[in-house]
Amino acid sequence: MGKRREVYHWDAESIRALRQYMGLTQQQLSDELGTRQQTISEWETGMYRPRGGMNRLLTLVAEQTGFDYQTVTQDSDDADSNESE
Repeated sequence: MGKRREVYHWDAESIRALRQYMGLTQQQLSDELGTRQQTISEWETGMYRPRGGMNRLLTLVAEQTGFDYQTVTQDSDDADSNESE
């Protein structure tokens, strides 16, 4: 069997950051992923989160484009801890 790939846990901020990193609109990202623009909007507003295969697909896209998921989530965690102080 092949090596199991880490799958990131995508939240609204990291999805928006990935899309902006790629220089895409919500419509363009939805076209690339094979989903609706409304779905991207719902993810970016935090109404829903991607699940299953779409979560894995976002992870693959991030890896292929060189997007630094760890930095985005670390920055988000730092901001959250600063707000609670």
